[in-house]
Amino acid sequence: MIVECLPEGGAQLREPFDFRRFKLVLKGGASAELSPWQGIAFVDDQNALIPIDLVPTLRGCPADESWHQAFAEMVMKAREHGWIDTVTNSIRAHVEQQP
Repeated sequence: MIVECLPEGGAQLREPFDFRRFKLVLKGGASAELSPWQGIAFVDDQNALIPIDLVPTLRGCPADESWHQAFAEMVMKAREHGWIDTVTNSIRAHVEQQP
């Protein structure tokens, strides 16, 4: 699953059924310094915290109950591995920059 941030500030969900990986992709000129994206916080150049409640609201998110159930299971597994920030209720995501 990829949360993709665009230079103009929009965010969307790509590969929503890939529950085995979770990352944030900054497209084009998008950068951590210009983070206008709905509560996404950059820990450093390599990691970001994405609010759990934000993901299902992104453009590209499937509108079916089975997706929401699988997403909840992914969050549960991420919690078991220590990838959930309990203070912000966010999932840690690897950050990639793409042209």
